[in-house]
Amino acid sequence: MQYSGYDIIGDIHGCAFTLEKLLEKMDYVRDGEVYYHANRQAIFLGDIVDRGPHIREALHIVKGMVDAGSAQCILGNHEYNALGYITPTPETEHTREVKYVRAHNARHNRLIAETLTQFASYPEEWRMFLEWFRGLPAFLELPGFRVVHACWDEALIAECKERKLSLFYDKAFIQQSADKSTFEGRLLDRLTRGTDITLPEGRTITSKDGYKRRLFRTKFWANSPETYQDVVFQPDPLPEDIAQQSLSGDEKDALLCYGENEPPVFVGHYWLQGKPRVLRPNIACLDYSAVKYGRLVAYRFDGEDCLSDKKFAWVYVDASPATESPPS
Repeated sequence: MQYSGYDIIGDIHGCAFTLEKLLEKMDYVRDGEVYYHANRQAIFLGDIVDRGPHIREALHIVKGMVDAGSAQCILGNHEYNALGYITPTPETEHTREVKYVRAHNARHNRLIAETLTQFASYPEEWRMFLEWFRGLPAFLELPGFRVVHACWDEALIAECKERKLSLFYDKAFIQQSADKSTFEGRLLDRLTRGTDITLPEGRTITSKDGYKRRLFRTKFWANSPETYQDVVFQPDPLPEDIAQQSLSGDEKDALLCYGENEPPVFVGHYWLQGKPRVLRPNIACLDYSAVKYGRLVAYRFDGEDCLSDKKFAWVYVDASPATESPPS
């Protein structure tokens, strides 16, 4: 089917009812269990799971649309995390004390807890969705635009194409990806988590959810940056003295810069706030912290080379009561 346009939708994180409201606002209609549009297709940027109140319902909506052809979906870091959480490390998988690619530590257990709780009575469904995650593409290139969860790395994507990888994340692939020096590890880490810089020795920043970080997320499109402030891209600000620190030569060399003449690219991942706007004429982020009572955001793309703030659509997540409410 030829589509007149695409609606690219940011991180849902279990806000299923809000997703339904957004789809209905964009004139998608429900036929049985599937939402569809007469001449447009939705594209989901991943991170359907974790944190939110209706993860199972959100997955059914998204997968149902993908199966019916009314949507596409790419892999987010939280879907990748779920696969790592169930995949044993090769050196321990046949021992009594099995360890996993994504360690079962306190932080990781907390992040996936809501998902596992909501699927506790539906184990076969959870296995089905995990198998579905294995086949989600890590990026898409469609006529006139690109989508990736966190970062478009042209060199890695070109290598992926050259290797003609099917990107089916079976046990061996996930085990390989645990080593960030492997191609599998570099590819999934960069495309689903983005780029970062390590803070100066002994320094940390504490996120709003209380997690102490030794790294900060960086832009993959900064032109001629000189300081950390020029490249930081995350909701938690850097301390002023760190923000003004000059980038080293090695740090500059490691940064990516998505060209101004490249096709428009859409990402999620970064927990933005406020009114949606383009980051640059060819870059838009669609993660506006929906599960933290922000906005679930879409960009209605119609083939334009220069992205416009006017093309965003969104709905707010209802914070009163403290769960999202179903659509009216």
